[in-house]
Amino acid sequence: MNYKDILEKVFHDTKGLTNKGKIATYIPELANVNPTMFGVHMTNLTGEGYGMGNNLVKFSIQSIAKVFSLTLAYRILGEEIWKRVDVEPSGTKFDSLLLLEINNGIPRNPFINSGAIVICDILVSHLGNARKEFLAFVRDLSNLPNLSYSDKIADSEKANGYRNVALCNFIKSLGNIKNDPTEVLDFYFDMCSLEMNCEQLSYAFTYLANGGLKISDSSEVITKPQSKRINALMLTCGFYDESGEFAFKVGLPGKSGVGGGIVALYPHSYTIAVWSPPLNPNGNSFLGMKFLEEFTTHSDFTIF
Repeated sequence: MNYKDILEKVFHDTKGLTNKGKIATYIPELANVNPTMFGVHMTNLTGEGYGMGNNLVKFSIQSIAKVFSLTLAYRILGEEIWKRVDVEPSGTKFDSLLLLEINNGIPRNPFINSGAIVICDILVSHLGNARKEFLAFVRDLSNLPNLSYSDKIADSEKANGYRNVALCNFIKSLGNIKNDPTEVLDFYFDMCSLEMNCEQLSYAFTYLANGGLKISDSSEVITKPQSKRINALMLTCGFYDESGEFAFKVGLPGKSGVGGGIVALYPHSYTIAVWSPPLNPNGNSFLGMKFLEEFTTHSDFTIF
C-alpha cells in the first residue's frame, strides 16, 4: 500500500472541509496564529519521513510536551510515580478542579493540567535545574540542539494562567505538591511553550513507537514496559474528554495540544504529526482530528 498517496489524498480532502474550529484565545499569544495553517508529517522507524502543507512551520506544542515530561519523570521514579498521579480518564475539562478534593489531591492522569503540574513538581524535586535539564532531554529526543522555550508564549500563559495557579495551590493544600507553587508553575508554563514543526514533532515521538528506544542509535530512553504504559495512557487520556472518541474513530495512541497540534503513533511502524490551529469544543484540532480519522480509515493502519 502506498501511504504517500493516501496521505496526499486525505490531506487534500481534509483541507477542503469547512473548518468549524476556533483558535484558543485564553492564551493571548496563541490568538495571533494564522488559522489557515495546516500541515502533516509522517516518520517511520528508519527516520525517513514525508510531509505536506505547512509541516515545516513551527507552532506551540502546548500539552503535547506533557508526554515528554511524563517520560522523564517516569524514567527517574519508575513505578513509584503512580502514587502521585492516577492513570484513569478524567471525563472532565483539562483544567478542572472537580475531582481533586474527592481524590485527595491525586490527579486522574498525567495529561490533564493538574496531573502535568504534579509531574513538573516531581521533576523540580529530582533535577538540579528542571528547566535546563528538561530542555536538554527533549533536545536529545528530537535531535534539535537549538530547541528552546518561547518566552513570549510562556509569559502570555503566566499572565493569564489563573486556573493553573488555582490547581497548583489546591493540590499543594492537599499535600501532593512538594515545592513552591510559583517555581513549579514557572516550569510548567515554560514546558508548554516549546515550539516544533510537524516534522520535528513526529521524529521526537519515534521512541514511543520503537519500544522506548531512540531510532538514531537504539539507546534506551525508557524501558519497553514503560513505553507500553505511556502509549496506553495516550490512547485513553491523550485527548481530554474526547479520548474515547479518538480511540474509537482513529485507533492510535496520541496527544493533542491547544496550539492545534496532534501527534499519534502506530507501534513498531510510524509516528504522525498534524497541525491546524482552530480547535473543536473539546480543545482538539478540528481538522487534525478529521485528518487522522480518515487516514487510519483509508490505510487500515491502526492498533485495532
